[in-house]
Amino acid sequence: RLRSAPVTVRFVTNTTKESKRDLLERLTGLGFDIAEHEIFTSLTAARNLLEQQQVRPLLLVDDKALPDFKGLGTDNPNAVVVGLAPEHFHYEMMNRAFR
Repeated sequence: RLRSAPVTVRFVTNTTKESKRDLLERLTGLGFDIAEHEIFTSLTAARNLLEQQQVRPLLLVDDKALPDFKGLGTDNPNAVVVGLAPEHFHYEMMNRAFR
């Protein structure tokens, strides 16, 4: 019914553990009829903000989430994006983030 109504349909999640593409594959595998542009994640919001602010992030996110940031400049970071990525939370990375 929603698809036939004059409304925009979006699937919203706060996950930071997987890319939009991985999420799409998982949801379609569960039987959802969904397109990638209909998914809005916290990573989508973070990327939008990074682009608006024109900053270069240090990405403290799971490796599976990195595709959502493809094409963003990350050399000489002047911002930090934190997601669920316990494997990246160690002394060296925390030092980089605080600098």
